[in-house]
Amino acid sequence: MSVKDCGNHGHCQRRKLYRRLFATVLTFIIVVLIVILVVWLVLRPSKPKFYLKDTSIFQLNLTAGSNLLTTVMQVTLDSRNLNDRVGIYYDKLDAFAAYKGQRITASTALPTGYQGHDDVVVWSPYLYGAAVAVAPYLAFSLIQDREAGLLLVYIKAEGRLRWKVGTWVSGHYHLQANCPAFLAIDNGKGSGSAPSFHLQQISSCSVDV
Repeated sequence: MSVKDCGNHGHCQRRKLYRRLFATVLTFIIVVLIVILVVWLVLRPSKPKFYLKDTSIFQLNLTAGSNLLTTVMQVTLDSRNLNDRVGIYYDKLDAFAAYKGQRITASTALPTGYQGHDDVVVWSPYLYGAAVAVAPYLAFSLIQDREAGLLLVYIKAEGRLRWKVGTWVSGHYHLQANCPAFLAIDNGKGSGSAPSFHLQQISSCSVDV
C-alpha cells in the first residue's frame, strides 16, 4: 500500500488552512441562508391590500371620425399593509386607466416610500389621456356606454416593492393592482357639454406580487 507524501510541510499546512477557511465560510453562508429561509417561512408576508375609494371622470371626449379619446379623471387609491411584523418599501408605483383592455391614460407616478406594519397609504392622483387613439370597436362601445350612462374602466397600479423584516430587506418584487371602477353618469359636472362619471361604490382590487 502506498503512502502519500506531501514533500513540503509548509505547503501542506497552508493547503489545510485554506480548506478549513473555505469550509468555515461555506458553513456560515449556509447557516445564514437557512436562518433567512426560516424567518421568511415563519413570517410569510401577505400581499398589500388595495382599494379604489373614489373615481371621477371630468372629461371623456371622443373626436368624431378619428377615434381619438381625451380623458381627465381623478382617482383615490389606498393600500393597506396587513402584516404584523413585515414592512413594505414602495420603490416605484405608476397608475393609469384602461377601458376594455386598452390604456386610455398615460401613467402617473405615485409617491413612493415606506409602509409600516398595519399602516394605510392613500394616493389621489389625476390621470390624463390626450388624444389617445382607440380601436374603432372600442370607440363604438364607448359611445354606447356613454349614452347608457354607465361605464366600466379599470384603474391599474404597477411598480416594485421590497419587504422589510427587522433590519433585513428583500430584493425587488413586481407589483400589479387591478381595480374595477363601476361609474355612473353625473350630469352637469363634466367639461363643457360632456357629462362626467362618478364611482358608485368602493372597489376591492386584485393584487399580484
